[in-house]
Amino acid sequence: MEERTLLALMVFSSLVVLTETITQKHAIEIYSLRVNCRVTSRFAHTVITSKIINRANESREATFEVELPKTAFITNFSMSIDGKLYPGIIKEKASAQKEYDTAVSQGQSAGLVKITGRKLEQFHVSVSIAAASKVTFELAYEELLKRQLGLFEVLIKVRPQQLVKHFQIDVHIFEPQGIRFLETDSTFMTNELNEALTKVQNETKAHILFKPTVDQQKVNPELDETLLNGDFLVRYDVKQVATAGDIQIFNGYFVHYFAPQEMPVFPKNVIFVIDRSGSMAGRKIEQTREALLKILQDLRPEDHFSCITFNNKVVEWKSALLQATAENVASAAGFVRTITARGGTDINHALLTAVSVLDKAERLPERSVSMIILLTDGQPTSGESKVEVIQENIQKAVNGKYALFCLGFGFDVSYNFLEKMALSNGGIARRIYENSDAALQLQGFYQEVATPILMKIEMQYPDNAVEGLTKNNFKLFFEGSEIVVSGKISNELDLLPVEIKAQSHTSDLTLKEEANVKEKEQVFQSRSYIFGNFIERLWAYLTIQQLLEKSISAQEEHQKALEARALELSLQYGFVTPLTSMVVTKPTGQQQAELANKPTEADNEKPSSFPVGASVKKLSSRYFGKTHKNNLDAYRMAIPLPGRWHSELQSGSNKKLLPSVGRLSKQVRPAAHTKEHPALVSQLPKENTDGQAEPSVLLLSDPEQGLSVTGKHGDKINQFVQFEITYVNPAVQINVSVDEIVLSHDNKNIRLSWTESATSAVQGLRVSTEKESSVTVSLSDTVTVKIFLVKVPNDFLQLCFLNIDHFSDKVTGILGQFYLKGQLENNAKVNQRADERLLNVPGSEHRLTRLYKKDYRLESTSDPVSCWSVVGTS
Repeated sequence: MEERTLLALMVFSSLVVLTETITQKHAIEIYSLRVNCRVTSRFAHTVITSKIINRANESREATFEVELPKTAFITNFSMSIDGKLYPGIIKEKASAQKEYDTAVSQGQSAGLVKITGRKLEQFHVSVSIAAASKVTFELAYEELLKRQLGLFEVLIKVRPQQLVKHFQIDVHIFEPQGIRFLETDSTFMTNELNEALTKVQNETKAHILFKPTVDQQKVNPELDETLLNGDFLVRYDVKQVATAGDIQIFNGYFVHYFAPQEMPVFPKNVIFVIDRSGSMAGRKIEQTREALLKILQDLRPEDHFSCITFNNKVVEWKSALLQATAENVASAAGFVRTITARGGTDINHALLTAVSVLDKAERLPERSVSMIILLTDGQPTSGESKVEVIQENIQKAVNGKYALFCLGFGFDVSYNFLEKMALSNGGIARRIYENSDAALQLQGFYQEVATPILMKIEMQYPDNAVEGLTKNNFKLFFEGSEIVVSGKISNELDLLPVEIKAQSHTSDLTLKEEANVKEKEQVFQSRSYIFGNFIERLWAYLTIQQLLEKSISAQEEHQKALEARALELSLQYGFVTPLTSMVVTKPTGQQQAELANKPTEADNEKPSSFPVGASVKKLSSRYFGKTHKNNLDAYRMAIPLPGRWHSELQSGSNKKLLPSVGRLSKQVRPAAHTKEHPALVSQLPKENTDGQAEPSVLLLSDPEQGLSVTGKHGDKINQFVQFEITYVNPAVQINVSVDEIVLSHDNKNIRLSWTESATSAVQGLRVSTEKESSVTVSLSDTVTVKIFLVKVPNDFLQLCFLNIDHFSDKVTGILGQFYLKGQLENNAKVNQRADERLLNVPGSEHRLTRLYKKDYRLESTSDPVSCWSVVGTS
């Protein structure tokens, strides 16, 4: 009989499962397995790397499975087989599905991601490798850790059932607020394994390393069996010091965390609405009774409560809310013990009854929180059965007065129905899994909402200094949780003020805080504990999550707009979300393409399918991160470079900020035409520069950045039609033409089209295309290159540099020189006209003239803007 070996490694809040199935013991050997989880200010970036060798004398199949949190977004996946890279490419779901359908019609396999548990989804891919060949799998994902009951948690479930030569788990934590509490725990730790565990911690940083040797992994020195079988946990919390929370700022984005402590708890007015239809019979109703009896004991004496049960009829314990005295709690417990399951399901009548009880309640505490907690396991079958009508009825009845929490027991219930109803009424939905711990799941949910300490929370920021703000108004705040708000701040801002208004049990609160931007930026100067522009990615992650959540309860037209915005950000930042998919390519001769979709909770009810949503039409304009036009007008420099001027330019050193220039006169409205488009636009410090250059010229080279950019003119158009971007590390070349984008690495080409949005990544270098609009090339700690496709009337390209503070003082080239020390002066050689200046850069002097040019970063219909143009000599 063939022996099968299973390797599983799981991380929750960074959760991973890797599985290897082999047909002969150790024929497929995992010789290295590493999980690197880096948590920076709650935002977790996890990379899983598995290295495998085929020790058999024939081809074998290696399977890579990763279980990650449902709340995480996959950001990258690649396979490297004998040194040849096969990356995953993120695309709009409809586009990816079309490509995948073609593959399926040729007999290839199904999708790669499915839901596997209450908190997990599984990424799965298999590949055949030749005898003696090696394969490296690498998958990355990101998520914002959620504070629950006062803790953040990283759970690593280790189940290798095989000895791994190089086994390592790293958890790095950096919390600028300070780490208040940190602990590790394990269900399998022995004295020998404990020696492989190290924990280093200071006030703001922690590093947990688990690196057992092969001998330490063994159950017995004589047996090749592993001890690694159980849970490894890291729990932590941060210090809460400032009354208005903590603001963190990095690279033009901020995140604000607010979690007030030691505040009085609001009295609750809570109605439990419990399904007792026939489908709840047996273990479900037993667990519900068990949980309710515990929850009743947890009610505070100042709370008011009632219980309603329903099948095709509605039964009230009492027709009014009663205070949670010992006598009333005992009476309710007696009622709960008598609950039995039979009959149909009239959700509509039950919820309307609960709302009516709250509406009629008298002598309740003046400041209190009213909520309804619904538990059901099925579809409405009695009374009103149309879910749309029920949702409308309940929303109209609640009218924003109460919070509705919907718990779906098992998989027969329509989760979409419950989720939309909860979100429309200030609550949340949660699935309760039909496991032995279902009663504990119910109790756990109640504990999360049992202690409201604030209501009507408003987080206010200056409108003229913050853009793309995430949700900043919250109905309720529960003790032990955390409010997170993020946004983009103006480049000119020195101080970021925030004002928080809220109601507590005893008073109305106004809390104020002011963050010094430069001081906050200094916190993240040490790069070892952070990854890339993490606050910007946190902002994008949070924005996408909130857009998708908001779309659930939105009307159809608004829903499409919200999904289009979420899709745009998903593609821009390379996230696999419910609106995007990752196309995974394989070696020639194997299944050539597989599809990784992001499942939703509702997919649990359809275990046989990997749903692909309807095509979402992208909006043409951006909704987030857009710079206000008036601000752009104030910081812009256009430099159309004439024929042979580049031979006169020399390099220099020492960058210096150039002064800002005037704004566009609102009275001027030049007509748009091709000549208004500058050949290049580059964001100088507080400026933009654009210019024309000869065909096949070196535009910029920075040896310290390991970056160079060249450009070619078209044969019949005095504009660029091709750019070539070259990186030293990683050794990648990106050729961008008006026809396509080609990413070359390790003798392999990845082709991206202008006709669809997509993202591809190689060793941290990310190339993202926006359909018929732009391509962005970014790498951590380097300048970002952005190229726009312009169609007026002939196709040509425009170039833009972002994150220019990363340029070194060795940057050269036609554009590179302008990132060195420069001065803008009055022109003494002319008549001191207001529309002329001199620009001095090391080794050359350029006369500037004020002209109107098209800014292609703005909407295509926007007016030309006032810019400085370099006037050269032939």
